[in-house]
Amino acid sequence: MQRENMVSRQIEARGVSNPAVLKAMRKVERHLFVPPEEQPYSYDDRPLPIGKDQTISQPYIVGLMTQLLDPKPHHKILEIGTGSGYQAAVLAEIVDQVYTIEIVESLGRHAETILRDLNYQNIHVRIGDGYRGWPEEAPFDGIIVTAAPEKVPQPLLDQLREKGRLVIPVGGFADQRLVVYVKTAEGIRQQDSIGVRFVPMTGEVMGK
Repeated sequence: MQRENMVSRQIEARGVSNPAVLKAMRKVERHLFVPPEEQPYSYDDRPLPIGKDQTISQPYIVGLMTQLLDPKPHHKILEIGTGSGYQAAVLAEIVDQVYTIEIVESLGRHAETILRDLNYQNIHVRIGDGYRGWPEEAPFDGIIVTAAPEKVPQPLLDQLREKGRLVIPVGGFADQRLVVYVKTAEGIRQQDSIGVRFVPMTGEVMGK
């Protein structure tokens, strides 16, 4: 009931209408991806701490970003910032393959264990810096980034398939926008979405 209320009141009521996204978020149990002390708040409309100064995103933001990605059943998706593993699980309910990279090793290993225990055989976890993407698996039909750089990493744009979409928060901590980049035959098309607040992207991007 809590999960149904989360989807109907927090996500669907605020404009997320993609049936596949709503179905996935009704299925994936968010409480399994948060620390025990945060589980009573699992279905509240807010981010929650997961350790190492990282968070699991607000459910509405997960739904919105997934819808903006426009995932299809045959798609191969790259996620930068595995975090708890929840976003990867939502995507794995919709698409063929999910490749996800986490820079904080303890978080990545923990997420990998949860996803394996839940029998997600179409999710592939890598520990490392996501700035350069996952070139040996490129091109991707979509890329989703769950930490905010001040400037979009060029390797991620390069690894998009034509018509592929990159969904990413961009900007400083107090001034971030969720942006969609679509690769076309003529180049990259940009679509701004809403103001957001994500943890900063770390690693190589900080030296750019």
